[in-house]
Amino acid sequence: MKFKYLIFTGTLLLVLFFSCRKNDPIVNPDAKLEFSTDTVLFDTIFTTIGSTTKNFRVYNKHAQPITIDRIILAGNQGSRFRLNINGKLTNELEKIEILAKDSMYIFVEVTLNPTNQNNPMVVQDSVVFQTNGNTQDVDLIAFGQDVHLVNGEILKTQTWINDKPYLVYNSMLVDSLQTLTIEPGTRIHFHKRSSMLVKGTLLVNGTLEEPVSFLGDRLEHQYDEYPGQWGSWMEYENGSVYILGGIHFLNGSKDNMIRYAVIKNAMKGIQADTLANPSKPTLTISDTRIENMSVAGIYAQSSTILASNCLIANCGSWCVALTLGGSYEFYHCTISNNSNFGVGNRTEPALMLNNFFVYEGTAYVYNLYNALFANCIITGSRPMEIEFINTINKKPVPGQFNYIFDHCLVTIDTMNTSDESKWIDVVKNLYPRFDSLTFTVRDYRLDTLSPAKDRANPVFSKLFPLDLIGISRLSDAGPDIGAYERQDK
Repeated sequence: MKFKYLIFTGTLLLVLFFSCRKNDPIVNPDAKLEFSTDTVLFDTIFTTIGSTTKNFRVYNKHAQPITIDRIILAGNQGSRFRLNINGKLTNELEKIEILAKDSMYIFVEVTLNPTNQNNPMVVQDSVVFQTNGNTQDVDLIAFGQDVHLVNGEILKTQTWINDKPYLVYNSMLVDSLQTLTIEPGTRIHFHKRSSMLVKGTLLVNGTLEEPVSFLGDRLEHQYDEYPGQWGSWMEYENGSVYILGGIHFLNGSKDNMIRYAVIKNAMKGIQADTLANPSKPTLTISDTRIENMSVAGIYAQSSTILASNCLIANCGSWCVALTLGGSYEFYHCTISNNSNFGVGNRTEPALMLNNFFVYEGTAYVYNLYNALFANCIITGSRPMEIEFINTINKKPVPGQFNYIFDHCLVTIDTMNTSDESKWIDVVKNLYPRFDSLTFTVRDYRLDTLSPAKDRANPVFSKLFPLDLIGISRLSDAGPDIGAYERQDK
């Protein structure tokens, strides 16, 4: 009997011991929380001052209780979000226990005034959980203005109008054989890592009085001229990154037209990848400003572009990179790159032409059928702002490499320009004397002493009689080189 009693007592003690252990909070740092979502997205379009409420669940999927040391809203009292944690209205709570195999709710509210134009386009915060030395979080995202939200959508043929801004979130795609038309004055804002991808056709119908704007979604004044705010990228297994254009014309896109637009503050402003048809432009772009790109303003691969009256300025690498051949015509464009406006020390030229690439030791050669720059300014802060990449070991690759600079002002250091069939009456290595290039004011119009004044070829100017801001090129002594015509009163 005594032996049986000892066995019974020992068994009871073991049951009590493990039962107590089972009810003790888990302290293993490998034990983490799980959540019903990693992002709470307020995708409602706000039309009045007010709030909306969403929730998510916090799970303890372990066999023991777990104690959350601290839950806190990262923005705390300065945040536009508010929390209800386990039934308590607070943005911070400590020592919250969740029983084994149990969960708890956290409710989130946000209050925004969408009519306040100073609101950020996107409001972000996070709920932070600290448990057993681990830190986890759930992101909170809300849209701060009354916008058309385009969230990772594939678009059929449609028209965007100027009633309220469009916000592109998680990029978008104009599908094959479909057309997106954008009406005058429309504003399109892009969240970080978002692009407009075009397989079909894009028609941007801005006017001088009402240009179409492509911008980031940070509306605070300090982001007005800040490069690299939008545009998507792809990461490969080997660690390399491929940067897409903010507006990216994919192979097969055709008949695209951009008139009177402002494209600012992306990584790449425009990229055109479609195969060149020398007789018909993939993209016709006119009267457009492309500024403050962290990589390139226009980046083309085997494409066909017709550009006129465009300002392409202030990019981290190239203003214009025309690669893998193609066919290009630029008339009355100002291409100016200055490295002292927040894009770092630039090593690439303002303009680059190329007709091959090398992969695993093999050169793949393309034809540069035509690269005409007529009445253009190509300048910047480097002594050499034009680069030709068409040789391997100083020997030209066999593909065509045709270019002409006709009545252009160019910064080219000691480049050989003796071939008068390619360099026609160019102004070399003279500063164009823009009105103002400072950190706060960037005015690429010419001052009264500019060497670009009255030096353009009138044959081309008659094709484009008005400059970027609507001034006549044909009403004074002669047309000026570049996108802007100087008229002294």
